[in-house]
Amino acid sequence: MGAGYAGDITPKEAWKLLSEEPDAVLVDVRTAAEWQFVGVPVLNSLSKQPVLVEWIRFPGGAPNPEFVAQVKEAVSESAGDADPAIVFLCRSGQRSQGAAAALTQEGFSRCYNILEGFEGDKNADGQRGKAGGWKVAGLPWAQG
Repeated sequence: MGAGYAGDITPKEAWKLLSEEPDAVLVDVRTAAEWQFVGVPVLNSLSKQPVLVEWIRFPGGAPNPEFVAQVKEAVSESAGDADPAIVFLCRSGQRSQGAAAALTQEGFSRCYNILEGFEGDKNADGQRGKAGGWKVAGLPWAQG
């Protein structure tokens, strides 16, 4: 178990979980600017859409005080009263840890952090999106 949540999983493990569990939800906790300019996961082939809720607001970097309520509302719309698996995604797997812990504290027992996030860590040349993460794993995504 991670620090206050069910655990850490790779992007491919997250995809497998999302594809095998009809009520499983992906919550992308990056900022609106990241969604627009870097891209978002595409779950159309699973008949799902990612839930986009900022953990930290942009601009300014302040925590989103409505985060938990917004995620709970989105999850209840897709999973009803069930305790679905919720996989949390950020840029590199850091912010999503806090998000997974926050929802675990609210009673969701199956919250997972996606290791490496959407873009992964920087490579030797200082570039993201080339050394790990959702994109490098070859999972579907779209930009803009």
